[in-house]
Amino acid sequence: MGAYIIRRLIATIPVLLIVSLIIFSLIHLAPGDPAAIIVGTFATDEQYERVRADLGLDRPILVQLGLWFKDLVQGDLGTSLTSRTPVLKRIQSTILPTFAVAILTEIFAVTLAIPLGVLAAWKANTWIDRVVMVFSTIGYSVPLFWLGFIFIFIFAVKLGWAPAAGYTQPYEDLGDFFVKLILPVVSTGLVVMALIARMTRATVLEVLQEDYVRTARAKGLADTSVLLKHALRNAILPIITVIGVGFALLLGGVVVTENVFAIPGLGRLLVDAISRRDYPIIQGTILIISFIYVLVNLLVDISYAFLDPRIRYK
Repeated sequence: MGAYIIRRLIATIPVLLIVSLIIFSLIHLAPGDPAAIIVGTFATDEQYERVRADLGLDRPILVQLGLWFKDLVQGDLGTSLTSRTPVLKRIQSTILPTFAVAILTEIFAVTLAIPLGVLAAWKANTWIDRVVMVFSTIGYSVPLFWLGFIFIFIFAVKLGWAPAAGYTQPYEDLGDFFVKLILPVVSTGLVVMALIARMTRATVLEVLQEDYVRTARAKGLADTSVLLKHALRNAILPIITVIGVGFALLLGGVVVTENVFAIPGLGRLLVDAISRRDYPIIQGTILIISFIYVLVNLLVDISYAFLDPRIRYK
């Protein structure tokens, strides 16, 4: 197991390097110039060229790429072109809100989705199954930004049950931290919950058709025992895969949630950096998200060995 984990971690290095190259190429090929945004519309050509030289944008693309890779190998993600602060410091200040939203959303979604999926599979082709599936289909189809605005309008503006936007660090005020995350977590969680519930229903329904489940029923085992010890336990691997991939996607997908609810996370940082053509911030943020995605996939693979004794990594 240890050797397998080390090999997988080493394999992430070329993956991240390729991702870095793609990110760098796409960003520099896209239209827009950060120097022009910084100097403004009425700047002279001399002022514009001076800013480009200060930012290092007057150098050839290959030279800029080489310097960025050199800093990257040393653990330096560069310096923001607009704020002139280290990229790693900017990411560290915004990663906690993103993780908070992603983790709480995943907990909310999993807590509700798995029981609903199991119930729908157990009551297949009944009104309970149809209600759960209709709810899941709607939840998965509704645009996240629209759902967020609807939640703000109903529960914040009309009813006043929760704040419309904002974020408080958990070490400053834990109660206010949870209150301000209610709407973003629930609105985002409904979308994630729909996906997990559909996967849970499909996998559990397939397992319920197996011979050993029919044998367990014939032996007179209680419905709860059949569902939890036989059906859900043997259907858990695809569900864990969806949960893990969903969490990784949440870290990149909370861009919409953070902008709708004014949460100062990685999503807002990335959007602001794109609007200002702040290349180092864009590259560093996407690179961190890519690394987290690879790491989550590794953790999901490792969890298979603990959930299913037949799986062994050598």
